[in-house]
Amino acid sequence: MYQLSFSLSEFLAEYWQKKPTIIKGGLFFNTPEEGFVDPISPDELAGLAMEEEIDSRFISNLNDDWQAEHGPFSEEKFAELGETNWSLIVQASNHWHPQANDMLAPFKSMPGWLFDDLMVSFAMPDGGVGPHIDQYDVFICQGLGKRHWRVGAKDEGQYQEVCRHSALRQIEGFDAIIDDVLEPGDILYIPPGFPHDGYALEASMSYSVGYRSPKEQELVSNFADYVLACDLGDVHLHNPEQKAQDKHGMIQTADADIMISMLQKASQQPELLNNFLGCMLSQSRHQLNIVQPEDEWDIDEFMQHIESGESLFKVQGLRALYHENNPLTLFVNGEVFELNESLLNFIPFITEQDEINHKILNQLTAFPEAMQLLIKLLNRGYWFTE
Repeated sequence: MYQLSFSLSEFLAEYWQKKPTIIKGGLFFNTPEEGFVDPISPDELAGLAMEEEIDSRFISNLNDDWQAEHGPFSEEKFAELGETNWSLIVQASNHWHPQANDMLAPFKSMPGWLFDDLMVSFAMPDGGVGPHIDQYDVFICQGLGKRHWRVGAKDEGQYQEVCRHSALRQIEGFDAIIDDVLEPGDILYIPPGFPHDGYALEASMSYSVGYRSPKEQELVSNFADYVLACDLGDVHLHNPEQKAQDKHGMIQTADADIMISMLQKASQQPELLNNFLGCMLSQSRHQLNIVQPEDEWDIDEFMQHIESGESLFKVQGLRALYHENNPLTLFVNGEVFELNESLLNFIPFITEQDEINHKILNQLTAFPEAMQLLIKLLNRGYWFTE
C-alpha cells in the first residue's frame, strides 16, 4: 500500500498553489524502509502506448533537434530507439493499469473532482520535454532512476515562449529557485504558473499526479452548453411596455436591463447550477475503459452473481460525485441519479470505493433500490465484474 511520509493537510496549508517544494522520501510502499516501488514497468508503459484508445506521446531532443509525435506506437518504433535523449509519456495511466491506479490511494483526501490524471513518463538519459509552464498543480513522484529538476519563479509575464517544435509549448531559459536531483520516492510539487524543466540522469520513471481547476471560460462555456442540451431557458424576451425611440441604432437602458435580468436569472438558480457543476465535474477529460455489457443485467442475473461470492469493480478513473448539501443526487460520468433516503448509507460505496465485495452485496439484497442502482451502473459499463 502506497503512503505519504507527510501530512497532506499541513502541506496544503503551507504550499498548495503558493510555492513549489521538494519532499525527500515523500512516497513509499508499505514502509519507509521498503521505499518506493514502481507500480508499472517501462515495458508495460510501452504496451499501453501501443493501444489506440490511450493518449501517449514520444519526445526526443537529440542534438537539440526536438521531435514529438502522438501514439499509438508500433513495436518497430521501440526497437529502433537509441540509448539517450528521448522520453515516452502516457496520460491517464491510472485508467488502464490497476497497479498504477493503486499509487493514487494516498492522495484520496484531495477533492476527486479536482484530480485530472496520473501521467507516467519513462525517459532515457537526457530525455525530457524541455522548459515549460503548466497551469495545473502537480506532484511529480520519482520512481526508477534519477532526474534533475529545475523550477523558476512564478510567471508574471517575464518568460518568452520559443517554438522548437509545433507540438511543444516551451519557453526560453529561466533562473532556478529549485535545482535538485530526485531519487526514488522523492516528490516535487509545482503549483500553476511556475516554469520547470526536468531531464533524466539515467533510465528513469516519473509519475505526475495532476490536479486541474476549471477556468472561468470553461465554466461559462460549459454552462451554456448544458442549458442548450437540457433545453432550458427556451423563452423569448417579453416586453409589452416597449417604447419608441428617436435613434434607431441605440439600445435603450430599459431593454438592456431586461436582457441582463434574463442572464442573471439563468445564473442564479442554485438547483440548476448545482446540477450543472455535478454533471461537468463528474466527467473525466481522458477516455475511460468503459465497456457496456453485450447482454443487459437484470435482477435474476445480479442475484446469481451475488450468490457466486464475487465482487463488483468500478471502472478506473470513473468519477462519482455529490454535493455536500444534497447527497441524494448522485453524478456519475455526467449522468444524474436521483436517490431516496434509504440509499443514504449506500452512497459511499459508489463514491469512495473501487470494489464492493460479496459481503456488502449480500447485505444490499435487503435494499431493492440499491440493487436497481447497481444494475443501472453495470448496464452502463461504469461498474463491472471479473
